[in-house]
Amino acid sequence: MNLKNLRKSVDSIDSVILKLLNKRAKVILDIAKVKGKVRGSIYVPDREKEVYRNVATKNSGPMSDGALRAIYREIMSGALELERPLRIAYFGPQFTNTHIASMKKFGSSVRYTACGTIRDVFSEVEKGRADYGVVPIENSIEGAVNYTLDMFMDSDLKICSEVYMEISHNLLSKDSSRAKIKSIYSNPQVFGQCRVWLETNLPAAELVEVSSTSKAAEIVSHQKGAACIASILAAKHYGLKVLEDSIQDSSHNVTRFLIIGKTEARVTKEDKTSVMFSVKDRSGALHDVLVPFKKYGINMTKIESRPSKIKAWEYYFFVDIEGHHKNARVAKALSELKKGSAYLKVLGSYPTGGRI
Repeated sequence: MNLKNLRKSVDSIDSVILKLLNKRAKVILDIAKVKGKVRGSIYVPDREKEVYRNVATKNSGPMSDGALRAIYREIMSGALELERPLRIAYFGPQFTNTHIASMKKFGSSVRYTACGTIRDVFSEVEKGRADYGVVPIENSIEGAVNYTLDMFMDSDLKICSEVYMEISHNLLSKDSSRAKIKSIYSNPQVFGQCRVWLETNLPAAELVEVSSTSKAAEIVSHQKGAACIASILAAKHYGLKVLEDSIQDSSHNVTRFLIIGKTEARVTKEDKTSVMFSVKDRSGALHDVLVPFKKYGINMTKIESRPSKIKAWEYYFFVDIEGHHKNARVAKALSELKKGSAYLKVLGSYPTGGRI
């Protein structure tokens, strides 16, 4: 076959794909009508995971699972728009990692609102101005995002999904050479994750702390002799050159993000449950309340403590366990945990997230 005929074959296949996509869209509209009658949630995390799993299982190549996942993310994003455009609040500003994680999770067909603080994200969802919120919860290098943990003490919102995203830090500038760089802008956490690279490659440069990587990119877009550490998306938006990519010290720099909302995800084959509890003030109390997890064979994947801010030396504990709270074994373990705790709150059960 010559090139012209091959391209005709591609055009013919595209026509079939287009017809099938619109056929799928019509079914989505029928689903929307059914959801309207039963007041079902527009975004369904368990169904989302099922679609991705089906695509990966049936994929025989040569396209990678990751490429197909990206395609289906946009297909499902378009489907959400057909039902009703979702409004997603995220910890901003634009072009930061939380913004990128939000877009990789929900696609380009939903509406996004950047929030100045994590509290604002919770508030937007609680007041109904956003359907869901996206907030960071922990980083593989820096650890837990304490402010997010603290917000769950007072909020009734549920964790309905999670995503993990590899974080890549990039040196951006208007200049074309590192030799001209006298100052570098970014936020303190990013400087901490790139410390060794900076000390090795630009030891004389002044490190200037700003509120976000996006703000750093904006500042540097108006300066010469300056650079910032920010995302590739920020480089494109502000017209900056990428002097060096992936300058983070660890190759395993991953951030976990939570999707928060007012609804709870249904049971799947791979779920996680997050709970918050406080223990009674006595010796061995924490050990005793965790015994039910061992008793019922439930794996605990995370535990963090935070001061209650009510009484000195009183703490709340945040725990992630495998399984949905409606699972019989998990339900029994949580029931026993409640009896031994001064306070217990289930923050949500949701499908375990993969990397995006």
